[in-house]
Amino acid sequence: MDFLQQLGPVALGSRLRRLSEHLTGEAAGIYADYGLSFQPRWYPVFYLVAQQPGITSQEIVEQIGHTHASVSQIVKELVRQGLLVMAVDAQDQRRRRLQLTPAGHEVLPSLRVQTEDVGRVMQVLVSEGSPGLWQALTALEEQLRRQPLRARVAVTRAAREGAPVVVRDFRAGDQPAFRALNVDWIERHFALEPADLKALDQPEHYILTPGGCILLAEMGGQVVGACALLKQDEHSYELAKMAVSPAVQGRRIGQRLGEAAVQRARALGARRVYLESNTKLTAALGLYHKLGFQHLPQAIPSPYARANVQMELVLH
Repeated sequence: MDFLQQLGPVALGSRLRRLSEHLTGEAAGIYADYGLSFQPRWYPVFYLVAQQPGITSQEIVEQIGHTHASVSQIVKELVRQGLLVMAVDAQDQRRRRLQLTPAGHEVLPSLRVQTEDVGRVMQVLVSEGSPGLWQALTALEEQLRRQPLRARVAVTRAAREGAPVVVRDFRAGDQPAFRALNVDWIERHFALEPADLKALDQPEHYILTPGGCILLAEMGGQVVGACALLKQDEHSYELAKMAVSPAVQGRRIGQRLGEAAVQRARALGARRVYLESNTKLTAALGLYHKLGFQHLPQAIPSPYARANVQMELVLH
């Protein structure tokens, strides 16, 4: 039996590397079949420059997702091969814009024909063998963008080793984690809205500066949960942006955060804590009831399309 297959998902990186090596080896032979003296690793950079003349190396990094070091190395190789040329940006002397050389333009027609042929074959290969493969890879990349694999493993390890959960205040450098946790649950159930982006992209400006606070749950050095109190008026706060990493759900972290938020609201002199939710979020609604929140008898206007539940906790 194939050992990597026997190992299962833990060997995903090795499986993908093996597949990549196979395809790269085949690609080298295919280029030769079309009379092209071309390296497979050059393809995305070269073809992107062909499609977007004047593009910079940094813009290539952003569009193909490779590291800056990798793109820079490929650009240098293509320049040495006489296929690309770098020109100084007329408006910014520090920037170099990339263009195909005459030799690069000579290669391009054959490369386009080869690309079309390979594209047809790969379309059939993917659709017949694994119809959902491309979508699955896209979903996997998106999940890892939201929370890198290293962070996920660290959370799982901390949970296994019984690391304590610490609830602390937001501090400089926490915005990416605060944003990622909330984007993850919102996009799993709903869609991001403008009001979300304001608070998640600039929490200091929209939450902290007006007098609110953000509480974070940390485990093993990783932020695994978050919630915020948004100041509404002198005696009212809104409980919002509560999120817990799926990797640690079931450890009562949401309850810890909720209790800490209510306690903080009391310390801030609040007489009322308000929140908005949705009937789909049954676990969250159960937590809010446990904390003492009650449904409002009459709905009030909300900036969120998904808000169909409104609750309040009256503090004495």
